[in-house]
Amino acid sequence: MASTVSIGYRHLLRTRGAWTFLLPGFAARQPFAMLTLSIVLLVQHTTGSYGAAGAAAAVTGVSMALCAPYGGRLADRYGQRAVLVPGVLVHALSALTLTALALADAPLWALFVAAVPTGASVPQIGPMVRARWGVKLKGSPLMTTAAAFESVTDELTFVVGPLLATALCTAVNPAAGLIAEASLTLLGGLLFAAQKSTQPQTAAGHTRVEHASALRIPGVRVLVVTFLGIGSVFGGMQVSLAAFTESIGEPGLNGVLYGTFAAGNMISGLVCGALAWRTAPQHRLVVGYAALAVTASGLWAAHSVLVLAGLGLLVGMSIAPALITGYTLVEGLVPAQARTEAFTWLTGAVALGQAAAVTVAGQLEDRLWQGAGFLVPMGGTLLALGTLLALRSQLVGHPRSRTVARGVGHRVPVTVD
Repeated sequence: MASTVSIGYRHLLRTRGAWTFLLPGFAARQPFAMLTLSIVLLVQHTTGSYGAAGAAAAVTGVSMALCAPYGGRLADRYGQRAVLVPGVLVHALSALTLTALALADAPLWALFVAAVPTGASVPQIGPMVRARWGVKLKGSPLMTTAAAFESVTDELTFVVGPLLATALCTAVNPAAGLIAEASLTLLGGLLFAAQKSTQPQTAAGHTRVEHASALRIPGVRVLVVTFLGIGSVFGGMQVSLAAFTESIGEPGLNGVLYGTFAAGNMISGLVCGALAWRTAPQHRLVVGYAALAVTASGLWAAHSVLVLAGLGLLVGMSIAPALITGYTLVEGLVPAQARTEAFTWLTGAVALGQAAAVTVAGQLEDRLWQGAGFLVPMGGTLLALGTLLALRSQLVGHPRSRTVARGVGHRVPVTVD
């Protein structure tokens, strides 16, 4: 199995024209993993409150979650370049405005106003890269390999991004993380948009086919709740790890601890994508999600760096299988013409769960004991697991949908950073 996967990756990366969108795509999606943490660190520095920092980051996340599906539809209809160019310009300007307001000690409502366009304009690079793989590999068995490769790439950004954001905010300036995020988004987004030869054809000019929303499918709604729980882990970990490392006088360890968590996510994603699974995906999702809930439930009791790093690694290793399996289930649940929308709703669910988590975790850290924010990942995953167990029968797909090539769809890490 290992040698087969290795050969598959080598063949995939030799695909003609792939590197023209892979490299700028990686640069453009990297800021996605920096955004929330950079906002939390900057606003906490200027206000002294994790509650205010979490609320500002939450507004960004909610805005992104609500706008992501519509951005995906616009890209499908008018082309990625037409959406990306104005989008990255708006994002860079909004992020810099948010930075300036925070440094000027502007009232919290002003930060919220700037956070709305900052989140709404986050470029959906991950889905766009997957769409380009779909054009390049249409009908090829390498499409499954591309799905695994993109999952690992997503997780890699969440190893590098938090480390970079923390290093910039703690060693350079509290505003440096958000400034770098805006600059990388602008540069990487424009470079990615310039690769017109690999851009999928648009739906403009073709007969429009109206279809029901993917949210009308019961299984998709179950997955949305499941992904909300995953978002609660990302958001709760970000705020709580930052509060923990500050409480022990080692704020620079925040990036290391979050990087360990993200590394577990990346490693398990690589393994999950390489295995030939025999069990049904809905069963794998239940087992994997149970592991996530169990490991996340122990975070609040960790009181040392080593224990927290070990638990964080286990939590990260439990996330990737749940994410990958969830996106795989969309294939059998959703008709092809609504699949892009379904992927963006799941992406938005992660962002929305993260937004709620950073808000609640920030309030808990401010009002209760140090480490209380870790109760958020526990509560979020346990509630989602209960829903999943009760409604798992809704995740059985329809055979007619399984002829579509696997894995290349609109999955964005994670907004999740």
